[in-house]
Amino acid sequence: MALTLALGGCYTLHPTYGVIPAVGEQVAFDINDAGRVALGGAMGPEIAQVEGLLLEHTDSEFRLAVSAIRLLRGGEQLWRGESVTLKPEYLGSAYVKRHSPGRSIALGVVTLGGFTALMLSTNLLGGGNEDPPGGGGDTVTLRLGRP
Repeated sequence: MALTLALGGCYTLHPTYGVIPAVGEQVAFDINDAGRVALGGAMGPEIAQVEGLLLEHTDSEFRLAVSAIRLLRGGEQLWRGESVTLKPEYLGSAYVKRHSPGRSIALGVVTLGGFTALMLSTNLLGGGNEDPPGGGGDTVTLRLGRP
């Protein structure tokens, strides 16, 4: 189970420093004030960041299959890959989503430790408690008839 979680891994967003991400990459864009005004009717007025799969890029727009939007006051809304077109003038910083080996290893270690503690504390490996020799439990005598 821990190995499965570690292989699924943890991801982090890394700034692109002005390099335009490649089509097919998981990306995130910070949305500026002009973008919040322009996109407010379709996506909500408090968008801080849009994340998704970059489907297309031209000089005048980015088209994303949106997986999540993050809000200015915290919180996140998950989307199901709806296609949204963003103009460069609506965007601030760009990020690319990358696998984080350190976080994946930490997740695996924590998960494995928790699973091991669960196994040991609940005796899930079997070998339950047996009665001690000679019965050892409470004995009830039932007498029928006269005392």
